[in-house]
Amino acid sequence: MTACAEGTEQSRLVSWRDPLATRAAAASMSGLAYWGAVADGRLAPPPIGELMRMRVVEAQHGHITFSCTPDGSMYNPLGVVHGGALCTLLDTAVGCALHTTLPPGVAYTSVEIKVSYLRAVTVASGLLTAVGRVVKAGSRIGFTEGEVTDEAGRLVATASSTLLIFERDVNPQPARSASDVIRPHHRG
Repeated sequence: MTACAEGTEQSRLVSWRDPLATRAAAASMSGLAYWGAVADGRLAPPPIGELMRMRVVEAQHGHITFSCTPDGSMYNPLGVVHGGALCTLLDTAVGCALHTTLPPGVAYTSVEIKVSYLRAVTVASGLLTAVGRVVKAGSRIGFTEGEVTDEAGRLVATASSTLLIFERDVNPQPARSASDVIRPHHRG
């Protein structure tokens, strides 16, 4: 057995609300109305937001801003915030930007995301701000972009994303095939 030097044990409690409790309300709202309700506390944020310490700062049609305060629990073995944490923050911002353009009953999912990491992030980077913007929202596919800046306003990462747009089943039954789950949405 190899001994290793350990620092002081740290912990973080993560609490969240059951996301299924808000599912019907969320499905009956436009994406912009949903994110407005999350921002002002009328609806609980998704659990991933609590886990990653993300908060909605502002939501407008085709544009959304999140903040995130990194902590040591996000560090990789090199002593910096793991790139996956920044990718999750960016995926949230760019996906939710598209969500703000969608009517009730329409959902989205990421098809691909490309992230460019420009600067290492640590706890000393302070509050991170992630901005997502819609480049183009079609009837079946959306294109978005985003960036993360640190508290000093320095650009730390950018992303571009492609997302699939589909009709959402408010009361889903167990899926039998992929076509039962994803039905293309055509804007009317």
